[in-house]
Amino acid sequence: DEDDDEDSDEDDDEDDDEAELLAELEKIKRERAEERQKKEQEAAEENMLGQKDEIMRGNPLLNIDGGAGGGGDDFLVRRRWDDDVVFKNQTRNEPKRQKRFINDTIRSDFHRRFLDKYIK
Repeated sequence: DEDDDEDSDEDDDEDDDEAELLAELEKIKRERAEERQKKEQEAAEENMLGQKDEIMRGNPLLNIDGGAGGGGDDFLVRRRWDDDVVFKNQTRNEPKRQKRFINDTIRSDFHRRFLDKYIK
């Protein structure tokens, strides 16, 4: 009878150990599935935010950065302040006058221009 009791005790112990191992295995599988689901959800959220950001940056009418040097103006064309001026580069074709030195203050080029501008 003792042999039967020992065998049944060993069988019970083995069954208990096996049940514990299976429960532990199920727990590990469940934890891994939860982690995988959480990672997939985070990846989907990140992907959605990236797509939203890309859409917002793609539309120049939606200026989310404020435009003043915020880095969002990379799609804007930089223009000079005088690009739309009508009378631009008017003196390009005119010859430049050579400055000459005259020791007489009344006959100097500056004095002559001054008289032409303010006296006449």
